[in-house]
Formats: sequence, structure tokens, C-alpha cells
Amino acid sequence: MNKNEILAEIRRTATANGGVPLGRERFAAATGITDTDWIGRYWARWSDAVREAGFEPNQLQGPRSDEDILGCLATLVRELGRFPVATEIKLRARNDPGFPWHNTFAKFGPKTALAARLEQFCRERGENSIAEICAAVAKSSRREVMSEADGSAVGYVYLVQHGTRREYKIGRTNNTLRREGELRTELPEQLSPIHTIATDDPSGVERYWHMRFAEKRKNGEWFALDAADVRAFKLWRRIL
Repeated sequence: MNKNEILAEIRRTATANGGVPLGRERFAAATGITDTDWIGRYWARWSDAVREAGFEPNQLQGPRSDEDILGCLATLVRELGRFPVATEIKLRARNDPGFPWHNTFAKFGPKTALAARLEQFCRERGENSIAEICAAVAKSSRREVMSEADGSAVGYVYLVQHGTRREYKIGRTNNTLRREGELRTELPEQLSPIHTIATDDPSGVERYWHMRFAEKRKNGEWFALDAADVRAFKLWRRIL
């Protein structure tokens, strides 16, 4: 990905967003172009890239409150009559500038944790019909793994260990056997599969674990985890 291609994507996504350039996280989610593709290579700051693309950087704003974020999600649940899948949250954010981008919800954890938090939020406000929808999702670990209403295939977030080192990779795939084989050919030492989480939102669940272990990141998707970290990851089997 060269500099001109990144600038072209900044302009394209800004046009699709009503002429307003996306923030760095939302841009990465929309295009797959991450910080490693540009930071220290073409620009020191995202605002520099936005300016070179011909826009004024967005003014910094304070973080949105949990009440604001959950209130927006509750409205979407009310309109749909069910808990939204990841693609519906992304679509609402693209069409409604006031709706939080889907990355924002990662702070609450995976989908079942988000549903549990929204259930609590709605019960405190007497919105019990929405709370009941969330309660069902929060307990969804007992459901069979299946495709969600948007027809997308269930994916996986995996944890593997590199040889005898205290190095673990957290990644996502639609085919665990194929990805395991690919990784084995890339690494000189034996690769040990540790655990796999089935989910309808592999990118969101992967992002959650990357954020949770951010201080232990080594390179890319590799982390120096301890036994407690591994146990925490293994508590989850399905997140639908």
C-alpha cells in the first residue's frame, strides 16, 4: 500500500461519509489500512495524512459516555425488535453520523457481555422489553453455533502458542484447520493450538482480546501472556 493509494482511500471514505474524513480507527475498520501501513513511513500523525488528502482534521472531542453509547444501541434494538448483528451496527453507523462506530462497543467486551451490560442499562430505565431481548443474547452460549440473521458464516478467534515460549497468537479465521496449517509452515518451532472461540463477529471479538492484552503485545498478533490470561481466554467457547 503506497502513499497515493492511502490518500485516495482517505478521499473516497470521506466522500462516502458526507465529506467528513474518518478517524484513524474507523478508517482502519472500513479499509483494512492500519497504522502500520503509514505511521512512521509517510506521516507521523493521522491529522497529517488527512491534511495532505485535502481535508481539515476532525476537532478532538471528549469520549462519549457509556449512557450515550448504550442509549444509541437500545434505540437500534427497539427498532429491530432484536439484538443487532455486527453488520447491522456497522450499517447504522455509516448511515447515521450520530451513531457510535462499531469499534466503540468493544469497550464493553464480546457480544454476550455487551448484551448483559445493555440489559442492566435498560432495566434501570424501566425498558424491560428491550432488557428481555438482551437477556436472551447474554445467555446465548447455550445456543447451537449457527449463522446469524444476516446470513454470514460463523468464524473463529483462536489462541495458539509458539513452541515452548510464552508467546501466543490471537487471530481470526473462517477455517481453523486451514489457518493452523498455514501458521505451521510460517514458524520454525512447533505450534500448539490452545483454544478457539466460535462467533458471528470474529473481527470484533479479536479486537476485544487485542485491546485487553494491549500492554503485552510483542509483534503483530503475538502476545506475552501468562497462565491467568490463557485461562481468561478459555472461559469463552461461543460468542453469538
